[in-house]
Amino acid sequence: MEITNVSEYEGIAKQKLPKMVYDYYASGAEDQWTLQENRNAFSRILFRPRILIDVSRIDMTTTVLGFKISMPIMLAPTAMQKMAHPEGEYATARAASAAGTIMTLSSWATSSVEEVASTGPGIRFFQLYVYRDRNVVAQLVRRAERAGFKAIALTVDTPRLGRREADIKNRFTLPPFLTLKNFEGLDLGKMDKADDSGLASYVAGQIDRTLSWKDVKWLQTITSLPILVKGVLTAEDARIAVQAGAAGIIVSNHGARQLDYVPATITALEEVVKAAQGRVPVFLDGGVRRGTDVFKALALGASGIFIGRPVVFSLAAEGEAGVRKVLSMLREEFELTMALSGCRSLKEITRQHIVTDWDGPGALPAPRL
Repeated sequence: MEITNVSEYEGIAKQKLPKMVYDYYASGAEDQWTLQENRNAFSRILFRPRILIDVSRIDMTTTVLGFKISMPIMLAPTAMQKMAHPEGEYATARAASAAGTIMTLSSWATSSVEEVASTGPGIRFFQLYVYRDRNVVAQLVRRAERAGFKAIALTVDTPRLGRREADIKNRFTLPPFLTLKNFEGLDLGKMDKADDSGLASYVAGQIDRTLSWKDVKWLQTITSLPILVKGVLTAEDARIAVQAGAAGIIVSNHGARQLDYVPATITALEEVVKAAQGRVPVFLDGGVRRGTDVFKALALGASGIFIGRPVVFSLAAEGEAGVRKVLSMLREEFELTMALSGCRSLKEITRQHIVTDWDGPGALPAPRL
Protein backbone atom coordinates (compact mmCIF):
# COMPACT_ATOMS: atom_id res chain seq x y z
CA MET A 1 0.00 0.00 0.00
CA GLU A 2 1.34 3.40 -0.93
CA ILE A 3 1.37 5.73 2.06
CA THR A 4 -0.03 9.11 1.11
CA ASN A 5 -0.37 10.82 4.50
CA VAL A 6 1.19 10.82 7.95
CA SER A 7 -1.79 9.30 9.77
CA GLU A 8 -1.58 6.05 7.80
CA TYR A 9 1.57 5.09 9.66
CA GLU A 10 -0.33 4.61 12.91
CA GLY A 11 -2.32 1.65 11.54
CA ILE A 12 0.87 -0.02 10.30
CA ALA A 13 2.59 0.56 13.65
CA LYS A 14 -0.39 -0.96 15.46
CA GLN A 15 -0.04 -4.15 13.41
CA LYS A 16 3.73 -4.40 13.82
CA LEU A 17 4.28 -3.46 17.46
CA PRO A 18 3.56 -5.51 20.60
CA LYS A 19 0.32 -4.30 22.20
CA MET A 20 2.12 -2.91 25.28
CA VAL A 21 4.43 -0.80 23.12
CA TYR A 22 1.77 0.48 20.70
CA ASP A 23 -0.55 1.37 23.57
CA TYR A 24 2.25 3.23 25.35
CA TYR A 25 2.92 5.41 22.29
CA ALA A 26 -0.70 5.88 21.25
CA SER A 27 -2.67 6.38 24.45
CA GLY A 28 -3.50 9.48 26.45
CA ALA A 29 -4.57 10.13 30.02
CA GLU A 30 -7.83 8.91 31.58
CA ASP A 31 -10.83 9.46 29.23
CA GLN A 32 -8.47 10.56 26.43
CA TRP A 33 -10.70 13.57 25.71
CA THR A 34 -7.72 15.86 25.22
CA LEU A 35 -6.09 13.23 22.98
CA GLN A 36 -9.06 13.49 20.57
CA GLU A 37 -9.33 17.25 21.04
CA ASN A 38 -5.69 17.83 20.03
CA ARG A 39 -6.76 16.67 16.56
CA ASN A 40 -10.36 17.87 16.49
CA ALA A 41 -9.52 21.46 17.37
CA PHE A 42 -7.49 21.82 14.15
CA SER A 43 -10.61 20.87 12.17
CA ARG A 44 -12.47 23.86 13.63
CA ILE A 45 -10.08 26.33 12.02
CA LEU A 46 -10.83 27.24 8.41
CA PHE A 47 -8.76 29.05 5.81
CA ARG A 48 -9.32 32.46 4.21
CA PRO A 49 -7.08 31.96 1.17
CA ARG A 50 -5.88 34.92 -0.90
CA ILE A 51 -5.79 34.47 -4.67
CA LEU A 52 -3.93 35.73 -7.73
CA ILE A 53 -0.60 36.00 -5.94
CA ASP A 54 2.57 34.79 -7.67
CA VAL A 55 3.47 31.69 -5.66
CA SER A 56 6.03 30.29 -8.09
CA ARG A 57 8.67 30.58 -5.36
CA ILE A 58 7.95 29.57 -1.77
CA ASP A 59 10.45 30.01 1.07
CA MET A 60 9.82 27.82 4.12
CA THR A 61 13.15 28.41 5.85
CA THR A 62 13.25 29.88 9.34
CA THR A 63 15.57 30.32 12.29
CA VAL A 64 15.02 28.83 15.74
CA LEU A 65 17.18 30.26 18.56
CA GLY A 66 19.52 31.51 15.84
CA PHE A 67 19.80 28.18 14.00
CA LYS A 68 18.64 28.12 10.39
CA ILE A 69 16.37 25.21 9.49
CA SER A 70 14.66 24.17 6.27
CA MET A 71 11.08 24.43 7.57
CA PRO A 72 9.19 25.23 10.79
CA ILE A 73 8.57 21.50 11.40
CA MET A 74 10.75 19.92 14.10
CA LEU A 75 10.87 16.66 16.06
CA ALA A 76 9.48 16.55 19.59
CA PRO A 77 11.07 14.38 22.27
CA THR A 78 9.55 10.90 22.30
CA ALA A 79 10.84 8.36 24.80
CA MET A 80 12.23 4.86 24.29
CA GLN A 81 12.35 4.82 20.49
CA LYS A 82 14.15 1.47 20.31
CA MET A 83 10.86 -0.11 21.38
CA ALA A 84 9.63 1.02 17.94
CA HIS A 85 12.68 0.01 15.89
CA PRO A 86 16.14 -1.42 16.66
CA GLU A 87 17.84 1.77 15.41
CA GLY A 88 15.57 3.98 17.50
CA GLU A 89 16.94 7.47 18.10
CA TYR A 90 19.85 6.89 15.70
CA ALA A 91 17.41 6.60 12.79
CA THR A 92 15.40 9.61 13.95
CA ALA A 93 18.53 11.76 14.32
CA ARG A 94 19.69 10.90 10.80
CA ALA A 95 16.25 11.58 9.32
CA ALA A 96 16.00 14.98 11.04
CA SER A 97 19.48 15.94 9.90
CA ALA A 98 18.73 14.90 6.30
CA ALA A 99 15.58 17.05 6.37
CA GLY A 100 17.56 20.04 7.68
CA THR A 101 15.56 20.34 10.87
CA ILE A 102 15.87 19.97 14.65
CA MET A 103 15.56 16.76 16.65
CA THR A 104 14.78 16.89 20.37
CA LEU A 105 16.17 13.92 22.29
CA SER A 106 14.17 12.67 25.26
CA SER A 107 15.79 12.27 28.69
CA TRP A 108 14.24 8.80 28.57
CA ALA A 109 15.82 7.85 25.26
CA THR A 110 17.09 4.36 24.60
CA SER A 111 20.19 5.96 23.03
CA SER A 112 22.46 8.33 24.95
CA VAL A 113 23.30 11.93 24.05
CA GLU A 114 26.78 10.75 23.01
CA GLU A 115 25.38 7.98 20.80
CA VAL A 116 22.99 10.38 19.05
CA ALA A 117 25.82 12.88 18.53
CA SER A 118 27.85 10.09 16.90
CA THR A 119 25.30 9.77 14.05
CA GLY A 120 26.79 12.87 12.41
CA PRO A 121 26.02 16.58 12.12
CA GLY A 122 22.63 18.03 13.00
CA ILE A 123 20.95 20.59 15.22
CA ARG A 124 19.71 18.83 18.36
CA PHE A 125 17.93 19.93 21.52
CA PHE A 126 17.84 17.93 24.75
CA GLN A 127 14.58 17.44 26.66
CA LEU A 128 15.13 17.41 30.40
CA TYR A 129 13.23 15.87 33.29
CA VAL A 130 14.48 17.13 36.65
CA TYR A 131 15.43 14.25 38.94
CA ARG A 132 15.45 14.56 42.73
CA ASP A 133 19.21 14.15 42.68
CA ARG A 134 20.36 17.46 41.21
CA ASN A 135 23.86 16.09 40.62
CA VAL A 136 22.31 13.71 38.11
CA VAL A 137 20.64 16.67 36.37
CA ALA A 138 23.81 18.77 36.30
CA GLN A 139 25.82 15.84 34.96
CA LEU A 140 23.27 15.16 32.22
CA VAL A 141 23.13 18.79 31.13
CA ARG A 142 26.93 18.93 30.92
CA ARG A 143 26.98 15.76 28.84
CA ALA A 144 24.38 17.23 26.45
CA GLU A 145 26.51 20.38 26.11
CA ARG A 146 29.65 18.36 25.41
CA ALA A 147 27.78 16.28 22.83
CA GLY A 148 26.93 19.47 20.93
CA PHE A 149 23.25 19.84 21.84
CA LYS A 150 22.09 23.42 21.32
CA ALA A 151 19.22 23.96 23.79
CA ILE A 152 17.45 22.43 26.78
CA ALA A 153 13.70 21.77 26.53
CA LEU A 154 12.67 21.67 30.17
CA THR A 155 9.49 19.63 30.62
CA VAL A 156 7.42 21.32 33.34
CA ASP A 157 4.09 19.46 33.25
CA THR A 158 5.21 16.18 34.85
CA PRO A 159 5.67 16.48 38.64
CA ARG A 160 3.76 13.20 38.58
CA LEU A 161 2.92 10.97 35.65
CA GLY A 162 -0.60 11.28 34.24
CA ARG A 163 -2.95 8.33 34.66
CA ARG A 164 -2.54 6.36 31.45
CA GLU A 165 -4.94 3.47 31.86
CA ALA A 166 -3.60 1.45 28.95
CA ASP A 167 -0.19 1.35 30.65
CA ILE A 168 -1.81 0.25 33.92
CA LYS A 169 -3.73 -2.55 32.17
CA ASN A 170 -0.62 -3.68 30.29
CA ARG A 171 1.69 -3.37 33.36
CA PHE A 172 3.92 -1.29 31.09
CA THR A 173 7.66 -1.55 31.57
CA LEU A 174 10.72 -1.10 29.39
CA PRO A 175 11.57 -4.37 27.58
CA PRO A 176 14.45 -6.15 29.39
CA PHE A 177 16.92 -5.74 26.50
CA LEU A 178 16.61 -1.92 26.65
CA THR A 179 17.66 0.72 29.17
CA LEU A 180 17.21 4.47 29.59
CA LYS A 181 20.68 5.04 28.15
CA ASN A 182 21.32 8.49 29.59
CA PHE A 183 21.07 7.08 33.12
CA GLU A 184 22.74 3.71 32.56
CA GLY A 185 25.89 4.42 34.58
CA LEU A 186 23.90 5.98 37.41
CA ASP A 187 21.83 2.88 38.28
CA LEU A 188 18.76 4.80 37.07
CA GLY A 189 18.52 3.22 33.62
CA LYS A 190 16.31 0.27 34.55
CA MET A 191 12.59 0.34 35.08
CA ASP A 192 11.17 -2.28 37.42
CA LYS A 193 7.91 -4.10 36.89
CA ALA A 194 5.14 -2.74 39.09
CA ASP A 195 1.56 -3.49 40.08
CA ASP A 196 0.40 -0.84 37.64
CA SER A 197 2.59 1.13 35.20
CA GLY A 198 6.32 0.58 35.64
CA LEU A 199 6.94 4.06 34.23
CA ALA A 200 4.56 5.67 36.73
CA SER A 201 6.40 3.95 39.58
CA TYR A 202 9.76 5.04 38.13
CA VAL A 203 8.62 8.67 37.91
CA ALA A 204 7.20 8.58 41.45
CA GLY A 205 10.59 7.42 42.72
CA GLN A 206 12.90 9.67 40.69
CA ILE A 207 11.26 12.87 39.40
CA ASP A 208 11.32 15.95 41.62
CA ARG A 209 7.82 17.06 42.60
CA THR A 210 9.18 20.24 44.18
CA LEU A 211 10.19 21.61 40.76
CA SER A 212 9.27 25.30 40.58
CA TRP A 213 10.13 28.52 38.73
CA LYS A 214 13.23 28.99 40.90
CA ASP A 215 14.62 25.84 39.27
CA VAL A 216 14.48 27.51 35.86
CA LYS A 217 16.84 30.11 37.37
CA TRP A 218 18.97 27.32 38.88
CA LEU A 219 19.31 25.66 35.46
CA GLN A 220 20.60 28.93 34.04
CA THR A 221 23.41 28.84 36.62
CA ILE A 222 24.62 25.41 35.48
CA THR A 223 24.36 25.86 31.69
CA SER A 224 24.77 28.54 29.07
CA LEU A 225 22.39 26.73 26.74
CA PRO A 226 19.07 28.46 26.02
CA ILE A 227 16.16 26.97 27.97
CA LEU A 228 12.77 26.31 26.37
CA VAL A 229 9.93 25.82 28.85
CA LYS A 230 7.83 22.93 27.54
CA GLY A 231 4.31 22.45 28.87
CA VAL A 232 2.85 25.97 29.05
CA LEU A 233 -0.91 26.31 28.42
CA THR A 234 -1.86 29.67 29.96
CA ALA A 235 -1.07 33.36 29.58
CA GLU A 236 -0.18 33.57 33.27
CA ASP A 237 2.55 30.94 32.97
CA ALA A 238 3.76 32.39 29.68
CA ARG A 239 4.41 35.74 31.38
CA ILE A 240 6.26 34.09 34.27
CA ALA A 241 8.36 32.01 31.82
CA VAL A 242 9.49 35.19 30.05
CA GLN A 243 10.30 36.87 33.39
CA ALA A 244 12.24 33.76 34.48
CA GLY A 245 14.53 34.10 31.48
CA ALA A 246 13.20 31.32 29.24
CA ALA A 247 14.55 31.55 25.70
CA GLY A 248 11.29 30.20 24.32
CA ILE A 249 8.02 28.50 25.18
CA ILE A 250 6.57 25.24 23.90
CA VAL A 251 2.78 25.13 24.18
CA SER A 252 2.30 21.46 25.01
CA ASN A 253 -0.08 19.19 26.90
CA HIS A 254 2.42 16.33 26.74
CA GLY A 255 0.58 14.68 23.87
CA ALA A 256 -2.54 14.60 26.07
CA ARG A 257 -0.76 12.16 28.39
CA GLN A 258 -0.82 14.22 31.61
CA LEU A 259 -3.97 16.11 32.71
CA ASP A 260 -7.06 15.16 30.72
CA TYR A 261 -9.57 17.92 29.83
CA VAL A 262 -6.94 20.57 29.28
CA PRO A 263 -7.52 22.38 25.98
CA ALA A 264 -5.94 21.28 22.74
CA THR A 265 -2.61 23.01 22.27
CA ILE A 266 -3.85 24.80 19.12
CA THR A 267 -6.69 26.26 21.24
CA ALA A 268 -4.30 27.45 23.98
CA LEU A 269 -1.69 28.78 21.54
CA GLU A 270 -3.01 32.27 20.84
CA GLU A 271 -3.41 33.15 24.53
CA VAL A 272 0.22 32.20 25.16
CA VAL A 273 1.49 34.06 22.08
CA LYS A 274 -0.28 37.26 23.14
CA ALA A 275 1.14 37.00 26.68
CA ALA A 276 4.68 36.47 25.37
CA GLN A 277 4.37 39.78 23.45
CA GLY A 278 7.03 38.78 20.96
CA ARG A 279 9.73 38.72 23.64
CA VAL A 280 10.42 35.00 23.09
CA PRO A 281 9.40 32.58 20.32
CA VAL A 282 6.42 30.32 21.03
CA PHE A 283 6.25 26.81 19.58
CA LEU A 284 3.54 24.15 19.60
CA ASP A 285 3.35 20.39 19.81
CA GLY A 286 0.33 18.09 19.93
CA GLY A 287 -1.99 16.81 17.22
CA VAL A 288 -0.11 17.98 14.12
CA ARG A 289 -0.72 15.48 11.32
CA ARG A 290 -1.02 17.65 8.21
CA GLY A 291 0.76 20.53 6.54
CA THR A 292 -2.51 22.43 6.95
CA ASP A 293 -2.09 22.05 10.75
CA VAL A 294 1.38 23.62 10.53
CA PHE A 295 0.00 26.60 8.64
CA LYS A 296 -2.83 27.07 11.17
CA ALA A 297 -0.34 27.06 14.07
CA LEU A 298 1.83 29.67 12.37
CA ALA A 299 -1.22 31.81 11.55
CA LEU A 300 -2.03 31.80 15.29
CA GLY A 301 1.46 33.03 16.13
CA ALA A 302 3.64 29.94 16.54
CA SER A 303 7.24 30.20 15.37
CA GLY A 304 7.26 26.50 14.56
CA ILE A 305 5.80 23.13 15.54
CA PHE A 306 7.10 19.81 16.87
CA ILE A 307 5.77 16.37 15.91
CA GLY A 308 5.85 13.40 18.28
CA ARG A 309 3.71 10.35 17.58
CA PRO A 310 4.14 10.50 13.78
CA VAL A 311 7.87 9.95 14.40
CA VAL A 312 7.51 6.76 16.48
CA PHE A 313 4.74 5.34 14.29
CA SER A 314 6.69 5.88 11.06
CA LEU A 315 9.85 4.59 12.77
CA ALA A 316 8.01 1.40 13.73
CA ALA A 317 6.68 0.99 10.19
CA GLU A 318 9.75 1.76 8.09
CA GLY A 319 12.66 2.82 10.29
CA GLU A 320 14.67 5.84 9.18
CA ALA A 321 12.95 5.84 5.76
CA GLY A 322 9.58 6.21 7.50
CA VAL A 323 10.67 9.23 9.53
CA ARG A 324 12.16 10.81 6.40
CA LYS A 325 8.86 10.20 4.56
CA VAL A 326 6.82 11.82 7.37
CA LEU A 327 9.00 14.94 7.28
CA SER A 328 8.87 15.05 3.50
CA MET A 329 5.06 14.63 3.36
CA LEU A 330 4.47 17.33 5.98
CA ARG A 331 6.87 19.64 4.16
CA GLU A 332 5.12 19.13 0.80
CA GLU A 333 1.65 19.58 2.32
CA PHE A 334 2.75 22.74 4.13
CA GLU A 335 4.28 24.19 0.97
CA LEU A 336 1.08 23.45 -0.94
CA THR A 337 -1.03 25.07 1.80
CA MET A 338 1.15 28.18 1.63
CA ALA A 339 0.79 28.36 -2.15
CA LEU A 340 -2.98 27.87 -2.12
CA SER A 341 -3.34 30.48 0.64
CA GLY A 342 -1.25 33.03 -1.25
CA CYS A 343 1.78 33.03 1.08
CA ARG A 344 5.33 33.01 -0.29
CA SER A 345 7.22 33.15 3.01
CA LEU A 346 6.50 32.38 6.66
CA LYS A 347 6.18 36.06 7.53
CA GLU A 348 3.30 36.36 5.05
CA ILE A 349 1.25 33.81 7.04
CA THR A 350 -1.03 35.95 9.23
CA ARG A 351 -4.09 35.71 11.45
CA GLN A 352 -6.08 37.07 8.48
CA HIS A 353 -5.56 33.76 6.66
CA ILE A 354 -7.72 31.79 9.08
CA VAL A 355 -11.00 31.96 10.97
CA THR A 356 -11.67 29.96 14.13
CA ASP A 357 -14.75 28.91 16.03
CA TRP A 358 -13.60 31.08 18.97
CA ASP A 359 -13.59 34.28 16.91
CA GLY A 360 -17.18 35.03 17.94
CA PRO A 361 -20.73 34.59 16.61
CA GLY A 362 -20.90 33.64 12.97
CA ALA A 363 -17.15 33.20 12.68
CA LEU A 364 -17.50 29.79 11.11
CA PRO A 365 -20.33 28.79 8.79
CA ALA A 366 -23.17 27.01 10.60
CA PRO A 367 -23.11 23.24 10.03
CA ARG A 368 -25.66 21.89 7.58
CA LEU A 369 -28.06 19.64 9.43
